[in-house]
Amino acid sequence: MKIETIVHWLGGLITLVVLIILFYGIWRGTRQKMGHATGHAGQLLRSSLFYFLASLFFFGLSYLGWIRIQWTISPQARLWMLILGSFLFFPGMALLLWTRLTLGRNYFVSTTMGVQLFADHQLVTTGPYAVIRHPMYVGLILAAWGAWLIYFTWTTVYFAVFAPFLAFRAYREEQALSAEFGDQWRDYCKHVPAFIPKLKR
Repeated sequence: MKIETIVHWLGGLITLVVLIILFYGIWRGTRQKMGHATGHAGQLLRSSLFYFLASLFFFGLSYLGWIRIQWTISPQARLWMLILGSFLFFPGMALLLWTRLTLGRNYFVSTTMGVQLFADHQLVTTGPYAVIRHPMYVGLILAAWGAWLIYFTWTTVYFAVFAPFLAFRAYREEQALSAEFGDQWRDYCKHVPAFIPKLKR
């Protein structure tokens, strides 16, 4: 289908742009003065070798698993998969990018093993952070589920299954932010939910 080709190329282009912006933020973050850290990943998150090996694993796994799932689907069902996938993937990527730009110089990568804040780290509560506490992870989960429906490869199945486990990383980040910002963080948590927006403000 022509529409499938367009969605595939558009999704790939947007993913490339977002990855470049994310990697630039990580590179800039490794050059900032480090502050409070939790877990055992403080030194790891400042290591160029860590990012090289993690990227090698991530892109290697993506390449090896980029095999179309052999499942017979009617053209009509495939069209609906593309539509639903697009309604998840593109807003998810938009939310991811919006979150990254809102964080600005406060953006840095974290792992389930630990979190590293900067010496001048600020608590961001504007933009998507005024609605939910972890908009980047919500964006990633939506994009992963949408990518599975759009591309229908084993790689996207892997990302769709494991995306919800980002909640463990969110827990680690909340530990670091609570230790760093204390009452300011706890007051923020009282008014802003973690993942699902409140229907009434």
